[in-house]
Amino acid sequence: MPVADLFPSDFLDLMRAALPDDAELQRFIAISQQPLRRSIRVNTLKIAVADFLAQTADYGWRLTPVPWCAEGFWIERDDESLPLGSVAEHLSGLFYIQEASSMLPVSALFDAAPEAQLVMDMAAAPGSKTTQMAARMGNRGAILANEFSASRVKVLHANISRCGVSNVALTHFDARVFGPALPERFDAVLLDAPCSGEGVIRKDADALKNWSLSSTEAIAATQRDLIESAFHALKPGGTLVYSTCTLNQIENQQVVAWLLARYPQAVEIAPLSGLFAGAAQALTPEGFLHVFPQLFDSEGFFVARLRKTDSVAPLPTPGYKLGKLPFTPLDKKRAAEVAEAAAAVCLRWNDDLTLWQRDKEIWLFPAAIAPLLNSVRFSRIGLKLAETFAKGYRWQHEAAIALAQPDGQNRFELTADEALEWYRGRDIFPDVPPTRDEAIVTYQQQPLGLAKRVGSRIKNSYPRELVRDGRLFR
Repeated sequence: MPVADLFPSDFLDLMRAALPDDAELQRFIAISQQPLRRSIRVNTLKIAVADFLAQTADYGWRLTPVPWCAEGFWIERDDESLPLGSVAEHLSGLFYIQEASSMLPVSALFDAAPEAQLVMDMAAAPGSKTTQMAARMGNRGAILANEFSASRVKVLHANISRCGVSNVALTHFDARVFGPALPERFDAVLLDAPCSGEGVIRKDADALKNWSLSSTEAIAATQRDLIESAFHALKPGGTLVYSTCTLNQIENQQVVAWLLARYPQAVEIAPLSGLFAGAAQALTPEGFLHVFPQLFDSEGFFVARLRKTDSVAPLPTPGYKLGKLPFTPLDKKRAAEVAEAAAAVCLRWNDDLTLWQRDKEIWLFPAAIAPLLNSVRFSRIGLKLAETFAKGYRWQHEAAIALAQPDGQNRFELTADEALEWYRGRDIFPDVPPTRDEAIVTYQQQPLGLAKRVGSRIKNSYPRELVRDGRLFR
């Protein structure tokens, strides 16, 4: 494809300014027309990296480590006829298909704030960074994951559920609300800002189809509002990571420079020079990472890390109505009863999660989110554990995926063919049924759900919206 058809002239002018060396500019143009190599991130909430590598050793996968993420790998497969999202390890949440460059922001955040307990992901869907954050936190503390697009909130929830995440509370707002509504509440904030998406052209050849300088300026204005909101929501001493998957300085360096100029006494750059071996290739004079795709054979990305050094005057309080929280915490006696009943089916949790009730529903909230419950309206908090009935509890799929710790008697390991039937929503007819009426069904030792024995069959409880058709892992 001619360069003029792929890149608008104004965009090329910006790239020439950022890459004054013509040879480097030509490398950028050339690699932008090459397919993007695939990458995955091992979900350490479910499996250790070493165990994942051992489990997949015979698959004909060539996994090359991503330098800035110990759980990340570029992947090449001998047989790519089966979509990567249909392999058994993906279905059971052992890995996330995530572009390597997009692993950078979370690595930068937790490199500076490894003990952060209350974190915000301001633009969270589809969930790659939220699930990466949850894994870095070991499901401890709490993450407020916000997504402005209503249609993408469902995708976000599906991904955090598949990955066994329990410490996330979801919101659905224009993220400009958080600075005024939740001033100086978070230990760390990630703003992976909506952007013009110039860096994803290797994945989407039409990424620049509607690009214009005027739209870029308009996007940058929104980004300035969002970074100011993020900064106000951050505690003094906290860490803010600002990132985009675009390449121009208008949406990147200039947005950060605007915040630095607006709050010169309260914010400083936390340089990223030591984040990983080879970072110097992408380091800007300010200490940011400006990753052009030719540097690491990846998508283009920009990452800036900032530290809030002092309090600032609050923004005007938003005028929205919060409404009454429809949940109440369980008292100690009732909580103990629920925990005992859950333990009987091998669902267990620690003190990072607390029990709440809404009508007949029992939920587990991240304890660290409690101080925010009367300050902002949530779409979904933590895990739905169960629905109550006169004869007991109906345990929920997402809770089984996140909390199941099956013992020898309560685990029922499926064969590959039986696991296929499970993912297709069909009942299982094993040669030897489970010994208990309720069992955690597993495949490759990973929980697929909690199922009931009905006579000699296992009744399928896999949620209808997750049922898969077509070719899967067998």
